[in-house]
Amino acid sequence: MILLVGLGNPGSDYAGNRHNIGFMAVDGIVRRHHFSPYRAKFSGLLTDGAVMDERFLVLKPQTFMNLSGQSVGEAMRFYKLNPEDVVVFHDELDLVPGKVRVKTGGGHGGHNGLRSIDRHIGQQYRRVRLGIGHPGDKAQVHDPVLGDFAKADREWLEKLLDVLAENIVMLGRGQDEKYLGAVNRVMVPPKPARDTTASGAPQT
Repeated sequence: MILLVGLGNPGSDYAGNRHNIGFMAVDGIVRRHHFSPYRAKFSGLLTDGAVMDERFLVLKPQTFMNLSGQSVGEAMRFYKLNPEDVVVFHDELDLVPGKVRVKTGGGHGGHNGLRSIDRHIGQQYRRVRLGIGHPGDKAQVHDPVLGDFAKADREWLEKLLDVLAENIVMLGRGQDEKYLGAVNRVMVPPKPARDTTASGAPQT
């Protein structure tokens, strides 16, 4: 069983924020695979379901970002899971919008949600880092992160959320690189093969 955690802040005021892309990602998985409705549990919203032969729990902490680890720790202990069974979807300033990386362990990079989770369960959980872009100036980070995605972002954002959900079974099977490859093929389509036929030359 894998615990999928989406990071964000609760409430309608934050629903469209870039900081809430983790919530958006797990909501997309729940919708795509027809999981049961969320229920209040572990200081968060919890649901569960299966994709093919893989079983998933999905958790959205409702403690606000800075205390996310409290909810994750409660759920992990209740289900007797290890940190390696936890996958956290979160926003990543240091990746361009729509870019995705998957990693296990490492530092929190100043992300308060990850910082809180590290304190409660350690660092050896998996992270799906979802690029939202950096404003270029560290002093200006707060407003873009807590601002809503622009209308111009909707096309790539919807495409991203769809491909993350479509291929989730790969994460359940521990196929992180395969999952990342499937995502990147959609988000960064391969360039068409170059036509090496000389202009005007007869083709056979």
